Amino acid sequence: MASISAIRAGIAANLGTVPGLRTSAEIPDNPSPPIGIVNLDNVEYDGALNRGLTTYNFQVTLVVGRAAEREMQRKLDAYCDTTGAQSVKLAIESDKTLSGEVYDLRVERSTSIGSITINDQTYLAAEFTVTVFA
Repeated sequence: MASISAIRAGIAANLGTVPGLRTSAEIPDNPSPPIGIVNLDNVEYDGALNRGLTTYNFQVTLVVGRAAEREMQRKLDAYCDTTGAQSVKLAIESDKTLSGEVYDLRVERSTSIGSITINDQTYLAAEFTVTVFA
């Protein structure tokens, strides 16, 4: 099956189908919103006999823009929707096997919806939990 780097890149590629959204398969030093950043959270080994299943849990942090701008809340709402061109869930799940690299993936939840601080600036953001079975 795929390496962690390949899975991370595949998730970023799927996410890149959202119009106007930048993506990064690694944590950038200075993110430029709107951006979706793919980060490995944890790995569960040996879910089936003979190393037959590894479960990877990724966090996709979606940084939208400055928290003070009203339009950013509407943008964040659209990214969190389950339908529509801006839906992060639909984009990530658009190719659930990452071109045959994994068995399946799913976006399970969005959490931490609200303000975050990056480099002394406050932004609106949300985290999406993506579970990958490989």
